[in-house]
Amino acid sequence: MIGEKYMFQSLSPIFSGVVTFEGNQKGLITGVGKVCIPYYPSIDNVLLVKGLKHNVNFNKDMCIIRNKDNSSLFYAKR
Repeated sequence: MIGEKYMFQSLSPIFSGVVTFEGNQKGLITGVGKVCIPYYPSIDNVLLVKGLKHNVNFNKDMCIIRNKDNSSLFYAKR
């Protein structure tokens, strides 16, 4: 999930629900697509979520999601 439209290489609009995040706030899912960062593998089926503000970092080995205080909240190996 990403909250920034500019990060998508391709994006298809969808309106299929909401995502709940910090403080029980909800963000509307407005699209799905492919995120491609130069020199790293691309990721398919990434959701575009309106209002999502969490930090998501990608590198060649994993994806790291961080809290506002920069502590690791979740990570996944590629």
